[in-house]
Amino acid sequence: MIETSDVTRFRELLAARLGWTFADNDVPHLTQELLRRAETNGLAQGGYLRRLAAGWGHELAALAEELTITETYFFRHGEQFRALAGAALPERMAARATQRVLRLLSVGCSSGEEAYTLGIVARDLLPDPGWIISVLGVDANPAMLRKAGRAHYSAWSLRETPDDVRERWFHPHDSTYEVDAGVRAIVRFRQHNVAEDDADLWRPEQYDVIFCRNLLMYLTPDTAGALIARMTAALAPGGYLFLGHTDSLGSRPAGLEPMHSHATFYYRRTTAPSPAPPPQTAIPDVVRIAPAPPEPTRAPEGILTLIHQERFAEALAESERTDRSGPRDLLVHGVLLAQAGRLADAEMEVRALLDANGLDADAHHLLGVCLEGGAAVDVAIGHYRLAAYLDPAFAMPRLRLGLLARRRGDHRTANAELDRALHLLRDERDDRIVLFGGGFGRIALTTLCRTELGTAGAPR
Repeated sequence: MIETSDVTRFRELLAARLGWTFADNDVPHLTQELLRRAETNGLAQGGYLRRLAAGWGHELAALAEELTITETYFFRHGEQFRALAGAALPERMAARATQRVLRLLSVGCSSGEEAYTLGIVARDLLPDPGWIISVLGVDANPAMLRKAGRAHYSAWSLRETPDDVRERWFHPHDSTYEVDAGVRAIVRFRQHNVAEDDADLWRPEQYDVIFCRNLLMYLTPDTAGALIARMTAALAPGGYLFLGHTDSLGSRPAGLEPMHSHATFYYRRTTAPSPAPPPQTAIPDVVRIAPAPPEPTRAPEGILTLIHQERFAEALAESERTDRSGPRDLLVHGVLLAQAGRLADAEMEVRALLDANGLDADAHHLLGVCLEGGAAVDVAIGHYRLAAYLDPAFAMPRLRLGLLARRRGDHRTANAELDRALHLLRDERDDRIVLFGGGFGRIALTTLCRTELGTAGAPR
């Protein structure tokens, strides 16, 4: 028998020592882990917790092996690596032309796929072999770091790797693929607990690019805030920070400016406390996101009523008769075209809306709907993520991201996105539910989220 207070104390110690936070639905798993680790060490739960509180490095490493999320693969979320190759690294190479040195960091690197992917992308962009590239991967889980050091991976880990990249940088070895020696030579790994400082690791202005994806959501607010501050300070002026799509720092993070290109968003270290806007010729395909986007568009009430009543043909006819010079009318007309199956026409309408205001979260969501319906799912995901970033209170793109992740078997992402959508739906605007709910109301959408969460292994 285990006391509830012991499990609560266990959660508190994991937060204090490792910076991790756990949801209430993780309690059964934590309970079993506490019982198992106490028994393994020959201690009662109380004695185990007292020793853990006093500082127990070996046991913390064991807990990191047991409790960290380790699912990853090469070129995961490829749009971010396309932004790295097409925008971030070319600019950093121009800035480092004299030193001819690039330093990249993967925080929470797990079994190494992300760090090696960074090395591959950087090697492919090298203008000549005289450059020095250094990629460091850090993680709290020693078992995953041992796997990373072996550099042997299954075909499943390469499922998103382009064929030409696989042929150039991987070599079949028995039933696995070995990372090419030229990439292994520039990538190294070390164990690090993000709840602790490290003066060498976080030396100011040393990294050109930092990847820290889908880690912040598992950390306590204090730990996440401290880690963001360390990463920002460790970036060279003009360096780039890539976070997971579940992690947003808002529109005005200290020392960083939001960027958007290649259907994804990321951050750039500002070069001065209040920098002037960089010239648009620096990276032609990158949009620097303004800090204060306009209010989102709201659809005309009369047509909304017709849509709510499922009188779609009448709503479309009414929209066709409307002067669609305003963004509200363009948005609702695009929604109705999409509902009528006229996806190409709807996409044309919404792109006109985005030409006028590239920061309209509703428009990016609608474009995602059009692209998803046209089978361009990966590009659609990028627009859903951007919609969720531009308006963190927008439930509908979180729901779409969760459903798509569920369809792909990515249960961890599905759980995170669907849980976020479930909470946001309570305060979602009525007109957004009417426009983007697919005929479902707030209660039905909430039920859908709960059902999918249960299917994805997170009962609500």
